[in-house]
Amino acid sequence: MRFQNKVAVITGAAAGIGRISAEMLIGEGATVIACDIAEVAYPIEKGEGYKLNVADAEACREFFAHATEKYGKIDILVNNAGITRDVMTAKMTDEQWDMVMDVNLRGVFNLTRLIGPHMETGGSGSIINISSVVGEFGNIGQANYAATKSAIYGLTKTWAKEFARKGAAVRVNSVSPGYTMTDILKTVPQELLDKFAKQTMLGRLGQPEEIAKTILFLASDDASYITGHNLSVNGGMRL
Repeated sequence: MRFQNKVAVITGAAAGIGRISAEMLIGEGATVIACDIAEVAYPIEKGEGYKLNVADAEACREFFAHATEKYGKIDILVNNAGITRDVMTAKMTDEQWDMVMDVNLRGVFNLTRLIGPHMETGGSGSIINISSVVGEFGNIGQANYAATKSAIYGLTKTWAKEFARKGAAVRVNSVSPGYTMTDILKTVPQELLDKFAKQTMLGRLGQPEEIAKTILFLASDDASYITGHNLSVNGGMRL
């Protein structure tokens, strides 16, 4: 019960890594506010599901006011919400670029600029930003996605400095999952999945539970001396 008496906010929590992370946090005693633009359809014993478009700054301000008034504090923020709009750069439209920027980057900024200072005032907190192996290595047809996930590293290091500069124990880290068997990959042809698996030292794709366990580690006091760090969880991915 590492998270007893802790309040956690997770975005992109309706499915995949976000949902599993939320369920694991609940299982370890946390009060969880599971946010998603889609309906959160699983039971939350302590906390709630909250419909939120992280790209909407005003909606984020309304959510922050609601969460802090109802629960009194936020101890953990997991910025997990993300989308893809994959296409080769020469054919990428302004809309495809802007949509990914708005959710994957602006969405992270919208919540963190509210919750980070709140944690600083409270004296402690843990923020985990979800990046990607694509942010580290790049990927053909994902210039928009790669740009947002690379930017996460700079934000993570900047916020690790900003929110702790007055002595508060606020930690900010990022996690870069490799190719992980979420619903998104279930639509990928098997031959491509096999290719991705062969690019790892472990010879397989990741499971959402493996990423979620990493998120919980960074959120917990077990990682109390880790901040400004990116943790790659990719099975030893190679170009």
